[in-house]
Amino acid sequence: MTLQSEQVEVPDDLDTIVDLFESRRWTDGLPIVPPTVERVEAMVAGARRPPGDVVAVLPPGNGAATVEKIAINAVMAGCRPEYMPVLVAAVEALAAPEFNLKAVQVTTNPVAPLAIVNGPAAQGLGFNAGYGCFGPGARANATVGRAIRLLLINVGGGVPGETDMAVAGHPGKYTFCVAENETESPWEPLHVERGFPPDSSTVTVVGISGFINSLLATPEQLAEAVTFTGSNDYRFGGCSVFSLNPAQARTGLDKRALKQAIYERSQKRVRDFERAWLEPRAGELRSLDEPDAPVPIARTPDDLIVIVAGAGGAGNHSLVLPSFGNSRPVTRRIGAV
Repeated sequence: MTLQSEQVEVPDDLDTIVDLFESRRWTDGLPIVPPTVERVEAMVAGARRPPGDVVAVLPPGNGAATVEKIAINAVMAGCRPEYMPVLVAAVEALAAPEFNLKAVQVTTNPVAPLAIVNGPAAQGLGFNAGYGCFGPGARANATVGRAIRLLLINVGGGVPGETDMAVAGHPGKYTFCVAENETESPWEPLHVERGFPPDSSTVTVVGISGFINSLLATPEQLAEAVTFTGSNDYRFGGCSVFSLNPAQARTGLDKRALKQAIYERSQKRVRDFERAWLEPRAGELRSLDEPDAPVPIARTPDDLIVIVAGAGGAGNHSLVLPSFGNSRPVTRRIGAV
């Protein structure tokens, strides 16, 4: 058996293997698929890259995420080999400087990276964008999201209570991966909005701190769901995600107009916050000494992310996902699958 490019001889017994991995803190607390040499080799083949290629370095431990190490954690998570290009792209995105992975990994904030898959790979690999897409039931969503977490633990060194100092944690740290429902969306999909061709496949990572259901999806109601003064979005100027179900996305507004409306309706005033809370935005806001100066939830309307996900017509439910704030979304192209 192999882990982090080292072979470990253990009895061929699932309970023994799982107990060993758990005792060494190599898991997320759930049972794993043993990463045997044969399974890892098959997973590496899915990446179509040499096993020793370094995809990225992941903080805070600054471990090298080679193709082989990504494959090991993908096996443990239960991925299929054909998911490997998605994971490679996700690792590249997580390691981009603007994502600020070190802060995401070590913060006391309950933040987890959300992976949003777009393009032909989303449907071709079986990612769920419809009923229950943020929940259980789809192997692609569940195992890709879980593999990301295992990589952040085993390669990045984000061990809960040691370097991962989230006070209360986040259920999205088990798995947090969704596809956009492009076929039922009235708007251009996220990857096109972010500058990629329509026929390309991408994964976008966003640091998310919460999950709020909204029965109504007008700009006013979406803004109301995200406007709480304890939000990191106000402190740093964040990138909240608004995930509308297909029926509620058909508001008649284009996406840019919807973002602008949410941006305007979510503004608070300097007087609503303690001055120290807003210090990270001192160079951006008009003045921290003017009580009535506006404090928008994002630096610009374009920083807000609007996607379509879930099932239309089944109920008036859309989701608002406040962001970590101290991180920028990153999109990377998925290689051939």
